Amino acid sequence: MKQIIYTLLLFPIIGFSQNTISGIVLEANEQNQNIGLAGANVYWLNTEVGTVTDIDGNFKLPYKPEYKKLVISYVGFKTDTLTINAPSKIKHWLQPTDNLDAVTVKSRKQTTAKSYYKSANVINVSSDELLKAACCNLSESFETNPSIDVNFADAISGTRQIKMLGLTSPYILIATENIPSIRGASQAYGLSFIPGTWVESIQITKGAGSVVNGFESIAGQINTELVKPLTDDKLFVNLYGATSERLELNAHINTKVDDKWHTGLYIHGNTHNKKHDVNNDGFLDMPLFNQINVMNRWQYIDTKKGFVSFINLKFLNDEKQTGELNFRPNTDKLTTNNWGSEIDTRRYEISTKFGYVNPEIPWQSIGVQTAFSSHKQESYFGLNVYDIKHNSLYANAIYNSIISDSRHKIKTGLSYTYDHYDELVNTTDYERTENSVGAFFEYSFDNLELFNLTAGVRVDHHNLLGTFVTPRVHARYSPWGKSAFRASFGRGKRSANIFTENQQLFSTSRQINILNSGGNIYGLDPEIAWNYGFSYLQGFNLFGRKADMTFDFYKTDFTNQVVVDWENPQEINFYNLDGKSFANSFQVELNYNVFEGFDLRTAYKFYDVKTDYNSERLERPLTPKHRIFANVGYETKLKENGSHWKFDATFNWLSNQRYASTTNNPTQYQLPDRTPTVATLNAQITKVFSPKFEVYLGGENITNLRQSNPILGADDPFGANFDSTFVYGPIFGSMYYAGLRYRIK
Repeated sequence: MKQIIYTLLLFPIIGFSQNTISGIVLEANEQNQNIGLAGANVYWLNTEVGTVTDIDGNFKLPYKPEYKKLVISYVGFKTDTLTINAPSKIKHWLQPTDNLDAVTVKSRKQTTAKSYYKSANVINVSSDELLKAACCNLSESFETNPSIDVNFADAISGTRQIKMLGLTSPYILIATENIPSIRGASQAYGLSFIPGTWVESIQITKGAGSVVNGFESIAGQINTELVKPLTDDKLFVNLYGATSERLELNAHINTKVDDKWHTGLYIHGNTHNKKHDVNNDGFLDMPLFNQINVMNRWQYIDTKKGFVSFINLKFLNDEKQTGELNFRPNTDKLTTNNWGSEIDTRRYEISTKFGYVNPEIPWQSIGVQTAFSSHKQESYFGLNVYDIKHNSLYANAIYNSIISDSRHKIKTGLSYTYDHYDELVNTTDYERTENSVGAFFEYSFDNLELFNLTAGVRVDHHNLLGTFVTPRVHARYSPWGKSAFRASFGRGKRSANIFTENQQLFSTSRQINILNSGGNIYGLDPEIAWNYGFSYLQGFNLFGRKADMTFDFYKTDFTNQVVVDWENPQEINFYNLDGKSFANSFQVELNYNVFEGFDLRTAYKFYDVKTDYNSERLERPLTPKHRIFANVGYETKLKENGSHWKFDATFNWLSNQRYASTTNNPTQYQLPDRTPTVATLNAQITKVFSPKFEVYLGGENITNLRQSNPILGADDPFGANFDSTFVYGPIFGSMYYAGLRYRIK
């Protein structure tokens, strides 16, 4: 039952099968420690049906009523034969033999792992991977992952923007524990609202995602699992300080209320009040900010009755100031004295999750998720005003079961989404309400190690987008050992929030034009795209060490898109696509354990992203065609007291990128057609003194690369040529940091 609990903590809605038996094999020892045996043989007597335990000693294999005797064996331990009359959770200790020396098998868990058995192309990122960098918030958690691109959205706000498959974050469904969270008003800055220490793991799905999570995903899905009060440290403290004078504090306090209730209080605060202008353009290189972020999390588990639930309460207050060095909000706000900007955000969230697994019929389960958020942003950029209020309600109910046997699984359910937007853009108010009701059905076929198929469809009725169908399919085939061929396709549909998703436009002197096509959202039609993907994963041994290589290709075709046209430097135009828009992404990745404790990850990525603008078909601005990525990590051997060293370094190289046209500007405000190439190096050293205490020291952009003059027209910020959106690389230069982590288990 312990394994079921852990699974429920990660996924509140899970199907179990009467035709599958699972359990854990442990080593019997005098210390009564629950040490899982990796690589133990588990098989049905007089059959060819069997498996081996994973790194934690867990196993899972098919069950039939005629299977009665389960054999468990391991070198150096006595072989046991168990009598099984019905499928149930097995927890078994093996006794060491008297005449053989015990053999201890040690292996390190991969901090980033790809499954050979799932139908979808999912990358699992553990908390250990996040510790390879400072990871102060979620937007900084992808620096060591080659599948996600990270760059600054503009030269003013300091906001990091992520891309997947060549498309920006609005085309990625970003969820927190399978509840869509970074959307609507939080799209621009929401990734910085999730502290890195709150993150337990991240699941990155390339291409079309599951229909269970909604219809908006186009390029992929990113799901973030938060730490749980039951399994998190009783006390955790993280202190961080950087040479930029950025300071952060994270504190987790977890308490066991009784046998069924656990609660945790999570506090995050960060501040930066030092003005920097390394490039001497008169503007801050990074904003001044203060943030307080608090979460209270309640967890309930009743293993006997099969109940598990979570209640989350969150509060966020985030304040940013940026602009010219001499800008003073009290005297200069919305004047031409000095150019400045303030972005103040206050956000409340409450979410609940409820899961039930029938103890008598464990392959049937029900899950219910609800979430409400209230997001209020008040901001101005020079003389431009942008305020947004967004109230959102989400509800999802899902039922899991099987058909005939455990190879055939189904998920079905209903979902409801409500969004009310009230936006003030200078003097124009945009207000709308969106609501949708949907039903979904997903079928999964699992022929164990050979073939998987997941096919889903959902039907939604949306008050502004109409009634539509969303199909998605994922398939995996493994013709030989350690291989996985995958293919997927799916459809996505979404309403484009043109202002909140493109807030960098307010830090320009461009005139905003919406070329109305008669649609229901800002006069525009919804975005619709199909995503097709193929990938091949192969594991192998190289010079006696483990390695794997992945090739994947994904194509996104838009049947309609809200085009964001920057090609006239005096305007920004929004209009519906008339022609073609596509994003092709090819990636090859190699992971190799070079020697004990030393891991190498390299990747090459090619993008072909083009759109038919009103003028002509062009590459998407500031999207490099080529990217080279390399990450090396080394850990020394663990000493008896738990101390060891960790070393990590990440290299990124980006090819040149196309600038949006500036040919209509005066000569002094014109840019070349393409940017220079960009190469950056990040590194971190961690000294773990004990399981309770560690310190870390790191550097970002150690090569001290800086984009010169990132703000066009910085000498005349209220003039016609002011634009801070032409950012292709770092602005501040090198930045170094140090911190410590302390925990009580």
